[in-house]
Amino acid sequence: MWIRQIHRWLSIAFTLAVIANIVAMTMQLDAAWIGFLALVPLIPLLATGLYLFALPYLGRRSGAHSEARS
Repeated sequence: MWIRQIHRWLSIAFTLAVIANIVAMTMQLDAAWIGFLALVPLIPLLATGLYLFALPYLGRRSGAHSEARS
């Protein structure tokens, strides 16, 4: 499923952004944009994660309706 693959790549991008933020903090750089860099993949990561979380429940609900109609 393509949404699962997107979610995986977003999690890699988020992890790299967090590592860059930690490195910048240890080097005591005053670059606020590095802190906000982690928010770029985090927002779509949240959306895809919520979709993947709800997917089994949505599938179960539609299966129950089709069995009741038969």
